[in-house]
Amino acid sequence: MARMKFVCDSERCIECNGCVTACKNENEVPWGVNRRRVVTLNDGVPGEKSISVACMHCSDAPCMAVCPVNCFYRTDEGVVLHDKDVCIGCGYCSYACPFGAPQFPSQGAFGVRGKMDKCTFCAGGPEENGSAAEFEKYGRNRLAEGKLPACAEMCSTKALLAGDGDVVAEIFRTRVVQRGKGAEVWGWGTAYGSQKAGKAPETGAKS
Repeated sequence: MARMKFVCDSERCIECNGCVTACKNENEVPWGVNRRRVVTLNDGVPGEKSISVACMHCSDAPCMAVCPVNCFYRTDEGVVLHDKDVCIGCGYCSYACPFGAPQFPSQGAFGVRGKMDKCTFCAGGPEENGSAAEFEKYGRNRLAEGKLPACAEMCSTKALLAGDGDVVAEIFRTRVVQRGKGAEVWGWGTAYGSQKAGKAPETGAKS
């Protein structure tokens, strides 16, 4: 069984926000909610990078762990979804998620938060596939139609990859090998400066 995952290639992302627009248009996302957003690292500095971020559909999802009413569930394809009929809008998942995926819609009276909303990997929700009720609450169920998420399909540079985790990981690995760079932006140098991999940092005072 495929495990659906997202991978964003920072070497290809041009911050066009096409993925954000595609998501909002395809799923009629509530006002004030961006299920997907583009984040730029070191904005304005030479070598800046942009990445498209949404729910990463974690294998060990913290949102599922903290939800007091267990409204989150994982499909057979590994997609993390939530049941809005069960959700009480407490916001615990929003605080637990490192990607800021679950969000409160801004509709309604001041101070009324309502149900949480998040990326569904275009997999709909617990209602019948393709039903009006499913679309109203969760957006279009493209996976049931045999399609990938709209955000990835609309990415003009193919920076955003979606699908079986093993397949997208292999595509990204092949790109890095062919261009000879790309992974180092998240690698040893980013975490530890100029230290070389495998070389332990020096400790103690020098004589």
